[in-house]
Amino acid sequence: MESITKNRKTRAQIEAMVDRAFDGARLATGTSAVFEFNEGWFNASYALHLGDGREVVLKIAPPPGAEVMVYEKNLMATEVAAMRLVRQNPAIPVPEILYYDNARDLCDADYFFMEKVPGDNLEHVRAGMSPEEQAAVDFQIGQIVREINSFPGAYFGYDGNPELRAESWREAFIKIIESLLEDAARKDVMFDFSYDDLRAAVLLHAPALEEITRPCLVHWDTWYPNFFVKDGKISGIIDFERALWADPLMEAQFRSLMDSSASLRGYGKTAFTLSEEQRKQLYSLHLALVMYIECAYRHYDTDSVFTLSRQYIASTIAWLNEPTNQPRKKIGE
Repeated sequence: MESITKNRKTRAQIEAMVDRAFDGARLATGTSAVFEFNEGWFNASYALHLGDGREVVLKIAPPPGAEVMVYEKNLMATEVAAMRLVRQNPAIPVPEILYYDNARDLCDADYFFMEKVPGDNLEHVRAGMSPEEQAAVDFQIGQIVREINSFPGAYFGYDGNPELRAESWREAFIKIIESLLEDAARKDVMFDFSYDDLRAAVLLHAPALEEITRPCLVHWDTWYPNFFVKDGKISGIIDFERALWADPLMEAQFRSLMDSSASLRGYGKTAFTLSEEQRKQLYSLHLALVMYIECAYRHYDTDSVFTLSRQYIASTIAWLNEPTNQPRKKIGE
């Protein structure tokens, strides 16, 4: 995926980063020592072979001049903090952060090195797995996501952006939605619905958000490309950059875009109340808006994200506006 936020570096620049991070270590000789991953949509990332035989991954944040969305401020600092936090739980196979540099003297942006995760990217190999193998892996994903959600927070919202925090989840979520609409307005983004219609759909179901009183860590990006598998088991999870303190139902396993029945069983959550369904749809709208609006910021080389997110917004708004799905009035109201 091509995106203008990818902050690519030359081999010489990467060599200098390696030298600082690993006390004078060098890259291995040959062109295979530096391999750029092309799956990501935001950061530049590389698989590196060092001269001493070690294999590590380098991830570089967007350049200072890159225009990003409000919630994307300080994503790399958020990612490093979240990964270091969840490594306290051995049930979460997150790679170790080997070195993090935010000085911006050697590189014009934050960057970090981490362990290379053993195994294959699940997105690449899933189609070749049997239904039983797929279900077993999905079940493990649900268990891992549940462990991530077990970490409690002190506030709701984003670690890297104090503007998008609040003491209540309702307030924080509405701030997050408003920030997306502000991002859209800056780029003159047009939806199939008015901005006021989108706000109204959120506010209509906002009372369901009040059920969430304890913030927990939410990865938010637990799609198949962010998992690795080896010998039929999940061997790693990456990309915590969009983590936030929120409602566990924000996780990808609860979105209709993902076939996650086995993941839900692994998580231990397969039935939902009306208010939970309302929150799930609010979070689906949030995801769809992020995907749609970021097209104006990333300038992707494909229309696939735009087309999918446009359809997703429409289906979610239809659910939220369906009378049978709306909040039940209490007696006396």
